[in-house]
Amino acid sequence: MMVVKRSLTYIFIYLQVKKLERWLRKMKKVQRYFLDYEFSKNDKVIKIENQNSFKIILNNKKNYEINKFFYKQIGKDHFWRDRLIWTDKQWMKYSSNPLLDTWILEDNNNDLIGYYEIEKHENKEFELINMGILSEYRSKGYGSSLLTHVLKQSFDNKAEKVWVHTCSLDHKFALANYISRGFKVFKKEQIDFVA
Repeated sequence: MMVVKRSLTYIFIYLQVKKLERWLRKMKKVQRYFLDYEFSKNDKVIKIENQNSFKIILNNKKNYEINKFFYKQIGKDHFWRDRLIWTDKQWMKYSSNPLLDTWILEDNNNDLIGYYEIEKHENKEFELINMGILSEYRSKGYGSSLLTHVLKQSFDNKAEKVWVHTCSLDHKFALANYISRGFKVFKKEQIDFVA
């Protein structure tokens, strides 16, 4: 009987070690970047190029299903998981925050292309919480136009700073897009991530 218990214990330990090994193989090192854009008195009105083929509109009805849809559709390619467990009530509470604006990028046929969420903080700082383009519209310049819109709206609303964080799991051009628009990296860190 003792031998059987010991054997079962060894089998259990062996299986747990194998499970841990599989988990560790899925773990990746992810680089996270914190960036900000500080407006100066010399900044000029920002213009959005090629806006004939699309429009960027405010989700002024605070329809939480828009936020939920984009988060799931865009996020599935980039491991956005934090909000996947949210109930509709949590989504409603989040999207109805009076300090949060959700902007929607549509083509001229009203097909959804992308979005961004931006939250106003004290001290005239705005946080770009999420921004993304649906997969079928990527690599067509929409991300650049959307980020330019972020800066234009922030400038028009008297922001002194816009900040964001991105990571190596986001779109391959995300970091370059931020830097090309004048964002500066102020912090970098490496984190462990289980895919």
